[in-house]
Amino acid sequence: MKKTTTEFTIPLNTPLFRGDRRLRIALVGLPGAGKSTLFDAVSSTAPHSGELTGTHRVYAECKVKIGFDEASVVDLPSIHTLHHLAGDESSGANDYAALKYLLWGDKRPPVTAHEQPGPPAPFASPDLIVQVVDATSLQNHLELTLELSQLGRPMVIALNRMDEALKKGQTINVKALEKLLGVPVVPTVALMGQGIAQLFSTAVKTMRAAACPLPQPPSRHIGDSLQQLSAVLNRPELHAAFRVPHPLLVVQFAAADRYFEEELSQHFPQLLPELQALRAAAGLKLPRPLAEELHADRHHRAATLFEAAMRMGLPQETRGWRYWLDELFLHPQWGLIGSLAVFAGVLFVVFEFSGWIDSMTTARLTEALADWQPQSTGGVVGRAVVDGLIGLVGIVVPYMIPLVLLLVALEEMGLMHRIAFVVDRGFHKIGLHGGVAVPFLLGLGCNVPAISGAAKATSGRERVIASVLITFVPCSARSAIILAIAGKYLGAVGVFGIFALTLILIAVMGRLLSRGDRELGPGQVQEIPPYALPTWRVLLTETWERTSDILTIVTPLLVGGSVVLALLNHVGADSFINTLLMPVTVWWLGLPLALGVPLLFGVLRKELSLLMIYQALGTQEIGTLLDWIQIVTLLLFLTFYIPCVSTFAVMLKTIGRKEALISVALSVGVALLVSGVTRVLLHAVELLVT
Repeated sequence: MKKTTTEFTIPLNTPLFRGDRRLRIALVGLPGAGKSTLFDAVSSTAPHSGELTGTHRVYAECKVKIGFDEASVVDLPSIHTLHHLAGDESSGANDYAALKYLLWGDKRPPVTAHEQPGPPAPFASPDLIVQVVDATSLQNHLELTLELSQLGRPMVIALNRMDEALKKGQTINVKALEKLLGVPVVPTVALMGQGIAQLFSTAVKTMRAAACPLPQPPSRHIGDSLQQLSAVLNRPELHAAFRVPHPLLVVQFAAADRYFEEELSQHFPQLLPELQALRAAAGLKLPRPLAEELHADRHHRAATLFEAAMRMGLPQETRGWRYWLDELFLHPQWGLIGSLAVFAGVLFVVFEFSGWIDSMTTARLTEALADWQPQSTGGVVGRAVVDGLIGLVGIVVPYMIPLVLLLVALEEMGLMHRIAFVVDRGFHKIGLHGGVAVPFLLGLGCNVPAISGAAKATSGRERVIASVLITFVPCSARSAIILAIAGKYLGAVGVFGIFALTLILIAVMGRLLSRGDRELGPGQVQEIPPYALPTWRVLLTETWERTSDILTIVTPLLVGGSVVLALLNHVGADSFINTLLMPVTVWWLGLPLALGVPLLFGVLRKELSLLMIYQALGTQEIGTLLDWIQIVTLLLFLTFYIPCVSTFAVMLKTIGRKEALISVALSVGVALLVSGVTRVLLHAVELLVT
């Protein structure tokens, strides 16, 4: 019987905007619209910045990933208006510099050949404009919308601060506004990440459709008065010299824009008197000066659009649980508290619930086999294999599976996406995006699935940095050692100090690793999904996918590591290894000679380090043989030393041999440096106190 296979295909929209074909998007808006907030929400870890030519106004630019597409997004300085630029010298010069970029980018037109060298900006003019509009003061922003529509470029409106508008009882008919302007309008709350993914997805669709705004000409009485002026300005040589859309050229000259008039006087002096005469004649047909009439007309048309789209009502009173959850998890300040609450919940699962499962599974297996102490080589190997499998159970059953299930559930509920958005700017400080928050939390259970998760969420150099930093996240095994020893001999202050030092080290390492290449990768448009209840099918499928590497990578290494360690003990190689490691253990770390083997072979199975330390010292009361400085030194070395050979194997698979070996060298170097220097400092403090 012939087998049939079902093929699943994902529709691919073309053309793809990637590489040299990536989109150029300019964020434009009045002051206070939320433009920079929107840019920060999608920007890369280190955006480029500079000044527009002729001003001290700073722009920011970075690459952003939008699904399969890419875009160069530019956050322009705020623009007040494209007209009446000569009226206010302070804001007018800045507005005009932004207009030059929107028109010409890095390619000056012939009329600007005599100006100072250098284009308005070091990159091309935008393919598409995203105007960020404050929904709470819509009418003022619509005047700028009417002006931007004269540029003849595809445009999308980000109707920002919609939450504040609803609180004030303002209801905006988005569909009506879209129809009147011929421009896609996307409601957003940039501060809380809402609508941003839809905004950039709409921008890409608009660009593929090459849809430009509907023409927004002046009112009929003004248009009639400008007909003759428009006809004279509609000359090929003028358009070639200025390279601006004809409607914009007409309005700029009609409004007596100083820049355009000066350029006409320099390049077309024979034509200027006729144009000035036509402008004066057009003004005679109007009830007020032409420039004032143009401004009043824009104001009137914006008010008409506002009235057609806005409905006033009572302030919004009904706030459901979704609203309050978003207030907790997406608010710039409260969101950090919500993220810390989730972090605390994860710690509870790792150290309380998982600890109870460990006592019911691994501890009982270990107790049941405690009397089996074979002396023959075959028996030693057999016991080592069993110990390796018990160690596997000790990692997977109590720590890994519950933690992964919890994090998958939080993702499916939509909480982890909100946490990733809130912590995104914090992760930018270490060269990463907030999307790696989940792998970092997963690292508290085990670094193996955490690195696999980071490999899926990142690419390129960001993947390497994330993988290296995750190796410094204390997994459940290292955390158990810290809690067992520091909790007993150093107290709560000691435990907190070690974990705090770990966070500081991760932050410092991230800054150093990302320092060499400031823009590590493109920005990301993070989607904020609706809240949803997870299904068991998704939970189990995702958990299996994230933990399946245990069977293929971790199991043979754990079993093999146990066999190697058992054989070394069986043939009595301990003393030889301890002697070789004397410069590290005794001279640099100030620890007993017998701890050489536990420190070295803790890399095979980190959870065995504590047991090996007890065996090497001959007692579980190590406080009788080690002083508090030695205990701190020992814990710091175990915390920052290579997590385990399984972690190294996963890094080989995800980031390559060279980077994995560098990570191992870095881990060993950091462990030796931090623990050794801390020991010296603590001894110095002890001498000063005594």
